[in-house]
Amino acid sequence: MKKFLFFTSWVLFSCCCTAKGEIFTSISQMTDLIYTEKELVQSLREYIKAEESKLASVKSWAKKLDALTRVSTSDPEGYLAHPVNAYKLMKRLNTEWSELESLVLQNPSDGFISNMSIHRQYFPDEEDETGAAKALMRLQDTYQLDSEAFSRGKLPGMHSSAVLTVDDCFDMGKTAYNDADYYHAVLWMQQSLRQLDDGEEAVVSKADILDYLSYSVYQMGDLPRAIELTRRLVAIDSTHQRAGGNLRYFEKLLFKQLQELNQSYQPASEEPIQLGTYSRPKDHLPEREAYEALCRGEGLQMTEARRSHLFCRYHDGRRNPRLLLKPLKEEDEWDSPHIVRYLDILSDEEIEKIKELAKPRLARATVRDPKTGVLTTANYRVSKSAWLEAEDDPVIERVNQRIEDITGLTVDTAELLQVANYGVGGQYEPHYDFSRKDEPDAFKRLGTGNRVATFLNYMSDVEAGGATVFPDFGAAIWPRKGTAVFWYNLFRSGEGDYRTRHAACPVLVGSKWVSNKWIHERGQEFRRPCGLTEVD
Repeated sequence: MKKFLFFTSWVLFSCCCTAKGEIFTSISQMTDLIYTEKELVQSLREYIKAEESKLASVKSWAKKLDALTRVSTSDPEGYLAHPVNAYKLMKRLNTEWSELESLVLQNPSDGFISNMSIHRQYFPDEEDETGAAKALMRLQDTYQLDSEAFSRGKLPGMHSSAVLTVDDCFDMGKTAYNDADYYHAVLWMQQSLRQLDDGEEAVVSKADILDYLSYSVYQMGDLPRAIELTRRLVAIDSTHQRAGGNLRYFEKLLFKQLQELNQSYQPASEEPIQLGTYSRPKDHLPEREAYEALCRGEGLQMTEARRSHLFCRYHDGRRNPRLLLKPLKEEDEWDSPHIVRYLDILSDEEIEKIKELAKPRLARATVRDPKTGVLTTANYRVSKSAWLEAEDDPVIERVNQRIEDITGLTVDTAELLQVANYGVGGQYEPHYDFSRKDEPDAFKRLGTGNRVATFLNYMSDVEAGGATVFPDFGAAIWPRKGTAVFWYNLFRSGEGDYRTRHAACPVLVGSKWVSNKWIHERGQEFRRPCGLTEVD
């Protein structure tokens, strides 16, 4: 049980990274697309109304002329014997039919097309759609959700009417297939097939699904099932251009393997393909399993013995005048390395102002290239960020001063306040905030030394996901609106604390807003003096 104590301490702070990636990775900016779509629907309705009005006029003409021509053709000479009828025939053919021609040639779609053209420049492109599909797969992997859960809108803690159709699942599988990601291609093609077999209508054919699914299963090394699926494909479409050849090739390959292993043929498993049927291929991240387990709240190393060393206290920044009368509540999140959380750091009004300032500037988040020191985009960082200066608004200046008061570190040499908004599957995979010895030029351009500490403000609650995790020692810190966490990235000696490798877990449900300050070494010489050993 944590208890509040009056305690004078100074806390120092380092910088942390935020996440970003594809173009539409910010919930804030994606909300603009919602209103854009609403405006286009209204424009579409106006177009339909104009087309219906035009069609009604044409129908009225047709009805009138149909009745008239029935009379005129029944006795043409008698009809034209009347001079008025003769005049009106000349008038109709010379004038009125021309007016009808003009009416038919009118294009009520011009307004709608013009509106579409204006908004199209802000539409997501193919890269964005692919990024959104991969984000769903990322969530699927991290939180161990099967394709059916996603397809039916069944996410942890919520049920939604947002469902994926047969064609949606097929497109998800095709996205993975085109990226040679056969693991996810199998999961989503199988789900597409399952929904089609259950009677759901679709544009895509069963043959197309089986074509992609059978080859993806083959790529996963399951020859018996690949053969069984290809046989189903041949039964549906015996003239399929690839099915027959694939079937003969798969059968020949399986026969060869069985001979080499001296084994008899075993029919394919009748169990449906689902999450866990095949192992996910390893990737570039060595701590992938530990990282994702922490994101799910598993594998936490918070023991009772460790918990007994964690306390809550009031923090006045070593009797800082601005904190004396109203000290902050400080909670220990971890003992070693020491990570603390401060409560009530940002008010709702301050958070809204920061978001207001950041929204127009949100751009794909970047990371600093360790070799060149230049900011660049990276696929492992998925969100959008903006950088705010103290001169932008008094709120930013006040937040910067508050960070300095709390940590006891100067922010004169710190980086600007970075604001990030994580959208669909937004994350930042495990990384260090400080530069390592093999990255000597990472912050050379700044001329302020390495990142000594990280101060991370949580500016929203998150319904599910979005934790900050430390795979090295098994800690997970969950976002709480208005709070901030702080830790040192460097020991007092200036050596990097490699235990601080951390990650921002993918946001499963909700919108995650954070802001962070990366504090650098320069100017801290007397505020955080060197220790006597390398790891002090």
